[in-house]
Amino acid sequence: MAFRKNPPNLPIRNNARNGGYRASVIALLLLSVLAPLLILTNRTSNFLSSGLSSDQSSVSLRIEEIRRRSALEGIEALFPKEDAKIVPESGVKNKLENEGWNREKTGISEEVAKSASTWKRDADIENSDALVRLMRDQLITARVYANIAQSQGHYDLVHDLKLRIKEHSGTVGDANLDAQLPSGAEDKMKLMSELLVEAREKHYDNALMVKKLRAMLQSTEDNARILKKQSTFLSQLAAKTVPKGLHCFSMRLAVEYHMLPPAKKTFQRTGRLEDPNLYHFALFSDNILAVAVVVNSTIQNAKEPEKHVFHIVTDKLNFGAMMMWFLANPPGAAVIQVQNVDDFKWLNASYSPVLKQLKSTSMKDYYFKADQTNLLAAGTSNLKYRNPKYLSMLNHLRFYLPEVFPKLNKILFLDDDIVVQRDLTPLWHTDLNGNVNGAVETCGASFHRFDKYLNFSNPLISTNFHPNACGWAYGMNVFDLKEWKKLDITGIYHRWQSLNEHRSLWKLGTLPPGLITFYNLTQPLEKSWHVLGLGYNPAVEESEIEAAAVIHWNGNMKPWLEIGMAKYKPYWTKFVNYNHPYLQQCNVIN
Repeated sequence: MAFRKNPPNLPIRNNARNGGYRASVIALLLLSVLAPLLILTNRTSNFLSSGLSSDQSSVSLRIEEIRRRSALEGIEALFPKEDAKIVPESGVKNKLENEGWNREKTGISEEVAKSASTWKRDADIENSDALVRLMRDQLITARVYANIAQSQGHYDLVHDLKLRIKEHSGTVGDANLDAQLPSGAEDKMKLMSELLVEAREKHYDNALMVKKLRAMLQSTEDNARILKKQSTFLSQLAAKTVPKGLHCFSMRLAVEYHMLPPAKKTFQRTGRLEDPNLYHFALFSDNILAVAVVVNSTIQNAKEPEKHVFHIVTDKLNFGAMMMWFLANPPGAAVIQVQNVDDFKWLNASYSPVLKQLKSTSMKDYYFKADQTNLLAAGTSNLKYRNPKYLSMLNHLRFYLPEVFPKLNKILFLDDDIVVQRDLTPLWHTDLNGNVNGAVETCGASFHRFDKYLNFSNPLISTNFHPNACGWAYGMNVFDLKEWKKLDITGIYHRWQSLNEHRSLWKLGTLPPGLITFYNLTQPLEKSWHVLGLGYNPAVEESEIEAAAVIHWNGNMKPWLEIGMAKYKPYWTKFVNYNHPYLQQCNVIN
């Protein structure tokens, strides 16, 4: 059946006779719809607050906004603005003329124009997304009417509604602003309004309308729950993967390294590696490109690059590639050392509790047990802790700095997902006041405190630590290795790591044991030294980033991954030479 271009003349309702009845019906419907909406809102808040990690907060907040908006759209569609107040016919005519709804131009009959005012844009409050929101409102109401018309046997109306819904959906698409809509969108909106007027005049049972809207609200809540689980799972999965280009890049470097003659496999100026008068940096990573960015950004912003020494520790698989990159691309006058963690013979299961635990059957089952395939069904609250990076000793080597660098007195530890924007040498002259660790604190009024990382239901934790103690960040830390040895920091770490064999004190990772190990031994640094959140928080202020000495992509959205936030990537990519032959051959592009 064709669209109804010229809907039949509709009788003018007696407002005086129906006014009391309509007001009563509207009051009842408001009660019926708002009650489940309030319950839904409460459930939504509880749902989002439980298990929502900071690195997924932006995605979950977006889902919550979609859920609330869908509920409000359903209510707005159910209660047209014209029904909220009975206006005389002459008043309607004047109002329509004042608001720019010229019926001669739209071709809508007088009766239809009165009802179509439901779908007008408010001329007094013109928003850049007014038409987009209005058309989405129409889609929601059209789907409700189509469902009811189907059950009532009004198949011609169902056919017309479905065609309009399909056309409307294609027009709106993913548009967020009116400017993104194709030409003719407003005409389609007016045609849809005609059809909705006809559907509304069928006088469908209001209770049935409420029932359908409730079903839509429940469906939206269920879909939001599924989407949250899926987004959490996929973001964690993406964070674990190595892009094809970076894998190719590493393999090509490794091949080149093993083709070098032994005489060319050594760095220059190795005699300065243990000079305590120089500025020493430690980086533990298997990501060659990320380490290259850290080194490049540090050197480019250093006032005395010739006094900088970079100690890089990687694993056996990436040792050759890491060596080859810095042999072919030496960082100017700075000194480079690359070591293989597997060459540290002192680091074994009899000495290190965490290494013993990582090799245990229970830990392997935790990561690789076959019956964990349906993680979405089981929930994803602990999925982030199943990242294989926690199985790497590179992640735990930060607790063995005096063993790795026995002749150094102070060292600056850097993560591989940071960019340096300022000279860092003043940190070596910072007074740590007898503390071992200098770090930027991350706590606010109620977040990033000890109770967010540690299990205070365990008496070992509750009797030794304060739940409101302020957390701090790894990523840029200055360590006094003299005080470290004096206080036996590694021994403290070993004792607590042994007590956490069954993960009853904290989940996996290095920050919780770091908070414990350096409890009351951490000197707070000024916050501009280290700005975090670029890997999960889209709301980090540009002024804060520009003023920071170090910016940190902590979270899943690393700048070398496709899921990285585009607004922050230029801070990282400007230190990558995308014209390098290996990067071009492996299709690593900006």
